[in-house]
Amino acid sequence: MTPIRHLRNLGPTSAAMLEEVGITTVEELRDIGAIDAYRRLKFTFDKRVSLNFLWGIEAGLRDMDWRLLSDQDKAKLKAELQDL
Repeated sequence: MTPIRHLRNLGPTSAAMLEEVGITTVEELRDIGAIDAYRRLKFTFDKRVSLNFLWGIEAGLRDMDWRLLSDQDKAKLKAELQDL
């Protein structure tokens, strides 16, 4: 199991926030998915969590820099959030 703090794009504060909502490993995050993880974070931390956090999680799961996530990918993630 890979500790969540090893996921690309996450700093110590972001990793600690994920741990606080019960996501402690990269494998758990992969099983839960970026959208559900973001929703948990938003529920717990509200305004401290921006869409950039979602971009970072999704890109981290793809092992890429969050700034390289395409506008199309971001739009798809936003649409998934609204569908829930």
